[in-house]
Amino acid sequence: MANLKEIRNRISSVSSTMQITSAMKMVSAAKLKKAQDAITAMRPYADKLNELLQGLSSVMDEDNGSKFAEQREVNNVLIVAITSNRGLCGAFNSNIVKQVNHLINDTYAGKNISILTIGKKANDAFSKTKNIIANKSELFDDLTFENTADIAHMLMNRFNEGQTDKIVLVYNSFKNAATQIIKTEQFLPIVQVTKSDQHNFDYIFEPNKADIVKTLIPKSLKTQLFKAVRDSFASEHGARMTAMHKATDNATDLRDQLKLTYNKARQAAITNEILEIVGGAEALNN
Repeated sequence: MANLKEIRNRISSVSSTMQITSAMKMVSAAKLKKAQDAITAMRPYADKLNELLQGLSSVMDEDNGSKFAEQREVNNVLIVAITSNRGLCGAFNSNIVKQVNHLINDTYAGKNISILTIGKKANDAFSKTKNIIANKSELFDDLTFENTADIAHMLMNRFNEGQTDKIVLVYNSFKNAATQIIKTEQFLPIVQVTKSDQHNFDYIFEPNKADIVKTLIPKSLKTQLFKAVRDSFASEHGARMTAMHKATDNATDLRDQLKLTYNKARQAAITNEILEIVGGAEALNN
């Protein structure tokens, strides 16, 4: 049985770890509330804008915007992997890495794959083995629509110039604090609506179709990327809060077990000392 000093040191170490994980849980819970409110408020707007975009794509012609809806033979694929800059959030980052590897090895096997990373964890995972065209991890230092729009503008330029035939977003979508859903979402070309759904999109254009499409498509694509990043940001704090909650519970259980072991060891030591005293007294009497 371990000596008492070693057990005391372990109890102290586990207690310190428990305080850290508990504090991290509280911090993530506070940040999660703000991030959750932001993505919840944004989703209806982004979804409706995306619906309008898909509807317009069915009536666009060559001169006013169909370059973003152009369906090409897919040879060059760009995957935008959105992770976090920090760890200690369970399987949040590893799930994205696994999904990207699945796309590379199965879905787009044989294609020329490039990766744009948003988050240091994705960059660390792929920097040594994959072709990373850019790392935009600094976005989380100042997460605004303007900074995200710069990345979306770069993606649109790559598609227009023919450097990329298809762009895919891979991120965690926020459902609740304990659940994140991995999403693989096509960014470009614009997803075309089926012919059966086209009758639902009967628009009257004012002032004219060209001006509306020219303004709406870039804004919709920028909003789509911003929503994905916001979703991932909220999911990160939810995953970290859950992970730190479980870590705190495990540390509590371990501390209780160590205290029980400590008490048993202390009791055994006291019993041995009493036996030695009694044995010594008996020896003197004899």
